[in-house]
Amino acid sequence: MPRTKLIDGVRYNLTTEEEAIRDAEEKAWSDKAFDRAIARLREKRNKLLAETDWMANSDITMSEAMTTYRQELRDITNDLTTVDQVNEKLTIDNNIESETYGKYINFPTKPSGE
Repeated sequence: MPRTKLIDGVRYNLTTEEEAIRDAEEKAWSDKAFDRAIARLREKRNKLLAETDWMANSDITMSEAMTTYRQELRDITNDLTTVDQVNEKLTIDNNIESETYGKYINFPTKPSGE
């Protein structure tokens, strides 16, 4: 089905040149899909790291569990090469009866009591 444009309420088919421009725009958007997805993942990861940054102060001894948690957060983007892999990390638990409801289920779990 050819693409169309609406001008003054009248629908027209795109010209060959307009189709080529639109194809290039869609390709450019698609080519950046991984960059957009990994940026969302890093934003979430950075927020979680920031919540525990105070524990990394020199006058506080961080538990081994917290050290591991923070390292796992830093490593969460390692070896991700596809949008699907990134989106899997960003999966939120939608089961209202679950203990992890509303949380990212493929992120490291913050140690309790920390």
